[in-house]
Amino acid sequence: MAAATGPPPNTRPAVMPDRPAPPPLVCHIILKLDYGGLENGLVNLINTMPADAYRHAILCLSHATDFRSRIARPDIPILEAHKKAGKDIGAYLRVWRMLRRLKPAIVHTRNLPTVDMLAVARAAGIRRLVHGEHGLDIIELDGKNAKYNRLRRATRAIVGRYVAVSADLRTWLTDEIAVPPDRVSLIYSGVDTDRFRPRGDDTRALPDGFAPPGAVVVGTIGRLEAVKDQVTLAQAFATLLRDRPELRRTVRLVMIGEGRLRGDIEAILAAGGVGDLAWLPGFRDDTPALYRSLDLFVLPSRREGVSNTILEAMASGLPVLATAVGGSPEIVADGETGTLVPAAAPDAMAQALGDYVSRPEMLAAHGAAGRAQALDRFSMAAMVAGYRRVYESL
Repeated sequence: MAAATGPPPNTRPAVMPDRPAPPPLVCHIILKLDYGGLENGLVNLINTMPADAYRHAILCLSHATDFRSRIARPDIPILEAHKKAGKDIGAYLRVWRMLRRLKPAIVHTRNLPTVDMLAVARAAGIRRLVHGEHGLDIIELDGKNAKYNRLRRATRAIVGRYVAVSADLRTWLTDEIAVPPDRVSLIYSGVDTDRFRPRGDDTRALPDGFAPPGAVVVGTIGRLEAVKDQVTLAQAFATLLRDRPELRRTVRLVMIGEGRLRGDIEAILAAGGVGDLAWLPGFRDDTPALYRSLDLFVLPSRREGVSNTILEAMASGLPVLATAVGGSPEIVADGETGTLVPAAAPDAMAQALGDYVSRPEMLAAHGAAGRAQALDRFSMAAMVAGYRRVYESL
């Protein structure tokens, strides 16, 4: 009798196991990927969030700079729409096509320049939309620009969740834009407390001979633009040294960043005869080392959300002298981790600078308290957990 053929009795053909679905894709829409607090926060989020939780893509309405090198993950698409200033109809079509190709589960827009892309995302078939507010710019310091707020209100119906990086911005969203409070999540920015740490035996990352032994180095880091108002800091520095000329031997000013205010700042310093006591090197990539080169961090902004630079300075063990605007009073404990002064008040800032210079024990105490606050309240883990809750709620 011929041998039986075919599979043995009671067996079934092998079935390949299903391949697990990839994590959901979040497309982050921003104006441009450049040096700035918003962009730094986005990169920190992508670098820190577990890769098996969400995939990410960044869609720049304008373009991406070499800041993209800070993204540690190699699998992050970065797209550029090259949008022209003003209403560029072609850019809307390019963004729509990019979103249709990406097919993200969630689109997350940030700040005013991206608000009108919420409707484009909806037209591309994306239903899960998040919008984040990270701070108001010089064109709407009080948050009451009627034209811009009409646009924000027009998109409320399609936004599933809002993110505010400060309680001040959360209140503005609910009161001025009339967003229901239960749709707004407050998520403070996180800071890498290993990368940003107090100075130990590090040498200062400053030009040779700039800061003599025992010098008190006052500094700021940020775009030299009107909303950051480094002009006030330059005026305060010149005023301090005019009133207390003996401090010329020991007090130095550092301004890291580039922008349209550079000429005004240099003119103020030159007119005060203190240009040789200030260092303005432009943009720098070695910010952790630069923080460790300072003794006092100053943020003279006209408006802020929650400043990444304040958090980085605190993590670096620096006392913070800041203007009492936006979310800054939420993170700078006046008289404990730093000092708050009114915005655009160079005399008040000069007085506060002088207080710190004259009291090294206050510099040390406020710096140590700021480091403790950064470790306790502003961890990267807490920030990532907050964004995961927002995404998962959709």
